[in-house]
Amino acid sequence: MIQPSNLFKTLLPIHTKRTKEIFRVNPTIDPIRTEAENIKVDVYDYNADKIDHHEFTSVRTCKKFKDNGKITWINIDGLRKTDVETICNEFHIHPLLIEDILSVGQRPKMDELDNVLFCLLNMLYFNEEFSSIEQEQVSIILGKDYVLSFQEEAGKDVFNPVRDKINMVGSKVRTSGADYLCYSMIDIIVDSYYTVLEKLGEYIETLEEEIIRSGDARSLASINILRKELIVLKRNINPVRDVVNGFMRTDNDLLNEKITRYFKDVYDHIVQANDLVENYRDMMMSLQDLYINKVNLRMNEVMKVMAIVTCLLAPATVIGGIFGMNFQSIPYIHNQYGFWIAVALMLLIPLWMIYKFKKKGWFKS
Repeated sequence: MIQPSNLFKTLLPIHTKRTKEIFRVNPTIDPIRTEAENIKVDVYDYNADKIDHHEFTSVRTCKKFKDNGKITWINIDGLRKTDVETICNEFHIHPLLIEDILSVGQRPKMDELDNVLFCLLNMLYFNEEFSSIEQEQVSIILGKDYVLSFQEEAGKDVFNPVRDKINMVGSKVRTSGADYLCYSMIDIIVDSYYTVLEKLGEYIETLEEEIIRSGDARSLASINILRKELIVLKRNINPVRDVVNGFMRTDNDLLNEKITRYFKDVYDHIVQANDLVENYRDMMMSLQDLYINKVNLRMNEVMKVMAIVTCLLAPATVIGGIFGMNFQSIPYIHNQYGFWIAVALMLLIPLWMIYKFKKKGWFKS
């Protein structure tokens, strides 16, 4: 279980600039992408019997893998406009798809163009240091016996399980076509969403316990921060349902009918992930209501104490006020025990009131 103290230490440094990061996308403005200093080209060229793995620093060596009778997966880490255009021109990819690959903050989508299937979606990672969700855009192109994938960063990747299956003799990926490889990549991306969802679920659970124990202004700030991260999740996960649905409905010859059935499983997973996001969103609204109720309850307790103190002091105030009036004749004013009688009444009446209040259960929380 994550300790609440560590949770708030990491959550509180994130200020309102996170809001600008989430809502900065404007599709009417040409995107400005920072060109990668270096690129890494990872090539898997395989069939059921043999596999060749190559690593390059240039895309110009990839043309020889086209139409070589094997299944080829070319993964490019780091995007530079000239490199993307070079390899896409070699594989006859439409310019509109090149624009989508180089786009920034693009909504997940799926297209069919010039006998290739294209999909764009985001890989999600949970940053433990800042307790925020990071996203990396990945573009996947499925062609005849090849798959091209473009990633923004070389240091982050969720495709290692797919690589392990490719290296495994007799695995489903090795014995199937490029369409199954494309399915496997989309499937592993969707599955990785659950890792992020589990992390957010742990933080929400910790925050709920913190609010119940001792909710304060930091709790409200943490609620707002987590709600922003849920917006990031919803924006990236919800459109993927349409992406997977596009693969299920297409009649393109690049997708075997048997492989299309596998996408139904991915569709079920993405629908469930969407449901979890909605559940977390409802839970955050409930936590906000819980915080407000906790604040109101605390205020009611304060007012209750003040009301009881006021009631207990009322008899002393009345008695002191009566005997403090400037009349010539007041009972017991000249009695040698008058002062002590008044003091006794001031003490006994509040004690009697405390007894009656306790009997009525007014002190029970």
